Amino acid sequence: MNMRTPLRRTTAPAAVTAALTAALVPAVSGCGTSGTDASGNGAAARQLSGTVRVDGSSTVAPLTSAAAQLFQGENPGVRVTVGTSGTGGGFEKFCAGETDISDASRPIEDDEKRACADNDITYQQLRIANDGLSVVVNKDNDFAKCLTVEQLRRIWEPGSDIKNWNQVDPDFPDEELELFGPGTDSGTFDYFTETINGEEGASRTDYSPSEDDNVVVQGIAGSRGGMGYFGLSYYEENKDELNVVKIDGGDGCVEPTAQTVQNGTYKPLSRPLFIYPKASSMAKPEVEAFVDYYVENNAEIAEKALFVPLNPQQNTQLKDDLQRLKEQQGS
Repeated sequence: MNMRTPLRRTTAPAAVTAALTAALVPAVSGCGTSGTDASGNGAAARQLSGTVRVDGSSTVAPLTSAAAQLFQGENPGVRVTVGTSGTGGGFEKFCAGETDISDASRPIEDDEKRACADNDITYQQLRIANDGLSVVVNKDNDFAKCLTVEQLRRIWEPGSDIKNWNQVDPDFPDEELELFGPGTDSGTFDYFTETINGEEGASRTDYSPSEDDNVVVQGIAGSRGGMGYFGLSYYEENKDELNVVKIDGGDGCVEPTAQTVQNGTYKPLSRPLFIYPKASSMAKPEVEAFVDYYVENNAEIAEKALFVPLNPQQNTQLKDDLQRLKEQQGS
């Protein structure tokens, strides 16, 4: 196996966050210079303090981290913490009352709803951006340029015995297939298995899992026969080390890009991304101000963090959902 030097990255890459700060602070600097926050509360923006606790999806984490960095630049008294325990792990903490906001790469499930209800925790789902799952291979792989959904299913289905690339396609070389992917607490894992294998959680188990997408990136980059999947932004940040695979969902091979994700032609691996603020936490000025800021600047944050912005209809729905959240909280 030809091992390549592993990448060293953090959840929110320095290059991305630096670019975000440079690109977005001028656009929102009126908040600081005029002394108004995202809610128009005058000098309150400079006087905010406290901690906003966020945990959940590692896919959504770079987006929320970017929003947090920019928000804290305008509100230095507020500390926004962003954990990456996976969508499922994040909902466990959220429904136990440990966090203010849960990052999620899939909608909340029935058992998670019951857990929140048992603890009298109410919330609102806010679709904050769009994403496309990218299937990626090692940079030295110049043959797996497009895979069908059926080929992906054969590779990833429970009990799959495919261990070599020439088992996927006889025209592919005799090369060991080494798989990497998200762990079972990941919303990306849930979405991929349901979409490709027809049942959430249905997957072969003989692969290298991690709740941290950066670890998956490193694994694929270090294995000549490596293959895996994660959110589009992680490919965009590592395209010099990885190759993306086009997917044939029935209408020909389509590459995941911002355009194909938003217009729906990248099928079937396009998906929405969410945050779930807790209604009672919105009573805290620092939480309400952060959520307001996140929603108000969602398009700019998504673009600079290499996610796909909402379309106009989705953006209108986001504003309506934020209002519903505030009505639950009573503000």
